[in-house]
Formats: sequence, C-alpha cells, structure tokens
Amino acid sequence: MEDFDAYVVAAWPRLVRSAWLLTGDWHKAEDLVQTVLARAYGRWSRIRDDAPDAYLRAMLATTFLTWWRRKWRAEIPTEALPERAGADALSPVETQRVVRAALLSLPQQQRAVLMLRFHADLTEAATAAALGISVGTVKSYTARALTTLRGHAGLRDLVTEGAPL
Repeated sequence: MEDFDAYVVAAWPRLVRSAWLLTGDWHKAEDLVQTVLARAYGRWSRIRDDAPDAYLRAMLATTFLTWWRRKWRAEIPTEALPERAGADALSPVETQRVVRAALLSLPQQQRAVLMLRFHADLTEAATAAALGISVGTVKSYTARALTTLRGHAGLRDLVTEGAPL
C-alpha cells in the first residue's frame, strides 16, 4: 500500500480544502478527511485505478452529510463578532471569515453540491450520482445556493471593496 501512502501525502492539502468548504473549520475538515481516508484504505485497490480525487471528494460529501445528521457538535454560535480593525482592505483572514460565514449560512446539502460542482469540478450528473440525488435537485440546490450567496451582505462588501478572493 505504498501507493496509498504516496497518494495521501500528495492529495492531503486539496482534500482538506474540499472538506473545509463543507465544514467551515480546519480541524473538523482534517477529521473528515481522516475518516474518509480510513474508509478508502480498504478499497484502495479499486479506487486507485479510477479517479481517486473525484471518488474521495464524493466520499467527503456523503460522509459530511451523514456526520451532521448523527452528531450534535455542542457548539453555540455567537451573535456578535468582535469589531474589525480600521483597515480599508480586508486581510486574508478576514476574507476567509466572510467566505466561511457565507458558506455556513447555506444548508448542508447545498454546500455539498457547491463543493462538488465548483471545487471538485464535477458535472451535474456526477454530483447527482455522488450524492444519490437527481440532476434536477443538483440544479435546484445550485441555483438556490448561488442566489443566497449573491445576497449575502459580507460577500457583497468583498466585491465592492475589491478584496482578493
């Protein structure tokens, strides 16, 4: 299984980025990737010959959706965030915070569809197959999610301030 080890070393950053898009938290993203890789290890001989990135991203999405149905994370979000410093342009950390807040405002299914469609670059049909939903549902979730993101005040501010995305 040396090829599995080599694949994990090479793919870890991009898998964690995909998982972060789903969870909005780097630590949870790493946990999600570790869970998926542990499940994939036993199937590696079948996975490696196809498209392992696409397969593992689909596993990330489905595992994420089942995780969040089963577990309560015992975290209570805060209503008010601390004031921003007086800088005109947003720092990369502030940009990440705004994008994270916008993504977390979406329902989990819509986040999963966006991650697979735009980050993993899957087609509508491949996304539907990965999540076990119809192509029409993928289109509907995508349209609703993009409408919500377009209306998100923080993202509008990013665009008007010209912050680097």
